[in-house]
Amino acid sequence: MRKIIFLIITMISFWGGAQNNVLFDEATKAYNEGKYNEAIENYNKILDNGEHSAALYYNLGNAYYKLNKVAPSIYYYEKSLLLDPSDNEVKNNLSFARNMTLDAIEQMPETGIGKVFSEVTGFLSFDQWAITAIIFMLLFVIGYIAFYYLSYSSQKRVAFIGSIASLVISLIAVLIAYLEYTSYRSEQPAIVFENEVIVKSEPNNRSQETFRIHEGTKVFVLDTLSDWNKIKLADGKTGWLPSTNIKLLKDF
Repeated sequence: MRKIIFLIITMISFWGGAQNNVLFDEATKAYNEGKYNEAIENYNKILDNGEHSAALYYNLGNAYYKLNKVAPSIYYYEKSLLLDPSDNEVKNNLSFARNMTLDAIEQMPETGIGKVFSEVTGFLSFDQWAITAIIFMLLFVIGYIAFYYLSYSSQKRVAFIGSIASLVISLIAVLIAYLEYTSYRSEQPAIVFENEVIVKSEPNNRSQETFRIHEGTKVFVLDTLSDWNKIKLADGKTGWLPSTNIKLLKDF
């Protein structure tokens, strides 16, 4: 009975994967023919089937960008970068999409060391750093075994140095993965989907207006109260806006 259930599950998984591949090909074909709405529809069907990837979000971003839809294009480019932060092509297209936004928000300056650290740790996602740590740990084990079995001293020396170097890199990758994961859990980025949003000083419509932001602007959610979110901009400004005005990026 268990074998039958396993076989059924395998067949369903295979069928689902094959169906998604067909949808992806059809969406790509529609995109290349300039049928961007049709491409978006097929890409969304893949998402509805429970599959997502950096490439899928990137293609959705491209399709929405072609339709001059600022918020959705930025939203999906940002989601793609969450899964693959080292993709320069996505970063490049995201910068073009951001040029269509009305808000010119300056990033709070980082110190020299902090900037270098952010660039190094942000080169890969936390799960990619974890995979890197596993790979180098395996290299450490291989180097240790080679050191044990090799006969010549010169070969032993190379194996020893290689294994120690792999161990150090593995431990550093584990540390970075932990720091990236902690940062990932602590931040809650979102994209504004309304044409214009009045940000309030308190979570109610009677409170004073603090500033206004527009479609496509990236914000960070700090707190939630009823149907309101307290948000922070890249330049440090904070305020409250209705939850319906933004769309969270980490809704995988």
